[in-house]
Amino acid sequence: MRWSKISDAVIRRLPLYLRVLEEVGRDPDVKLISSQELGDQAGVSPALVRKDLGWFGEFGKQGVGYEIAYLASELRRILNLDKEIPVALVGVGSLGSALVRYAGQRYEEEASFNLHIVALFDSSPNKIGGNVDGIPIWPMEALKEQVAEKGIKIAIVTVPSSSAQMVADQLVAAGVKAILNFAPVQLTVPEGVHVANADVSLELQRLAYYLST
Repeated sequence: MRWSKISDAVIRRLPLYLRVLEEVGRDPDVKLISSQELGDQAGVSPALVRKDLGWFGEFGKQGVGYEIAYLASELRRILNLDKEIPVALVGVGSLGSALVRYAGQRYEEEASFNLHIVALFDSSPNKIGGNVDGIPIWPMEALKEQVAEKGIKIAIVTVPSSSAQMVADQLVAAGVKAILNFAPVQLTVPEGVHVANADVSLELQRLAYYLST
């Protein structure tokens, strides 16, 4: 079941709540959490926590709070994180390689981290046929076949801005439904395909503003 008419802002906060629940849930003596505590640690108001979760059902009891293990399990289900999700990465440069190693370490060490990078793609002959931590690097010509074979629906794009739209078009044509874009450019995708932008340079420039205040 997928829920309709829910804003992307709500969806963006659900992983924050899940992260808090997983952190708090590491203490075996802590079984419950209030909306106040959950909101404080997620950086939002308790009223917003209750409103966000209310879109998906009734998970807590007034005066008692939320059962941590149950709510975490429900959020994983809502976010489709209750099963392994194969991911592709396009652009195996310094950033791409670092992301592969970071995601791979989390996948190996955290039982709840189900996003698994299973295929890498690049256009450089010097990289094709190699691997990063055992994950093979394929040519772009193999993209459609590998996406279909491995059931990939999410891809990470770490290519130069001049190539990003072309890569996005290829990913969409191959059947990818969600793209995490690290290229400093806005991607145009058809309805039904979702893009999240992670522009590190823009965020650093934004932070620089506060240095003089």
